[in-house]
Amino acid sequence: MLFLPVIFILPFYGAEGYSIIKNTTSQLGAQNTPNAWIMNLTFILLGSSVILDGWRFLGNFWFHKIVLIVFGGALIMAAFFRHAPITANTPFDVSEDKLHSVFATITGTSFTLFAISAAFIEKTFQRKIWAFSTGIIATALSIMMFTLTDYTGIWQRLLLIISFAWLIFLFHGKRSKIKAAQ
Repeated sequence: MLFLPVIFILPFYGAEGYSIIKNTTSQLGAQNTPNAWIMNLTFILLGSSVILDGWRFLGNFWFHKIVLIVFGGALIMAAFFRHAPITANTPFDVSEDKLHSVFATITGTSFTLFAISAAFIEKTFQRKIWAFSTGIIATALSIMMFTLTDYTGIWQRLLLIISFAWLIFLFHGKRSKIKAAQ
């Protein structure tokens, strides 16, 4: 989980005025922001590893593979099309910021779709509940990011930790049951 140190330590070396509580990880990788390349490289590595792990793990579950490729690909694209900076009067490309928002939305939507759909291919009731719950929690935290905006950074970090922890559990858990279902 390389991204944990990045999302909790990089804020101290990023834009002046950045707040872990209020600002998102996308804003760590924003245009014309110090050390933004670190967050963007992290997005690229996360997206790539999810695609590779998912491809190997999901076997003949093609719908799930496609949704996971969309998720990982959108995460990678969000690294290339970067968020607007949080620092006032810093020049930025508005089109790039809008594309970042599109890819960030696709990332969140496709992850939720993947998590909920994974509940249908899991073998045990407990794992079905974990998959479905992860999708519901991702949705709830996304809504909280847009409604309780003073805590957007906290909601997003919780979303990232829960989502990627569940993906690791799904792909590498000792009792993974999806492979056996093929």
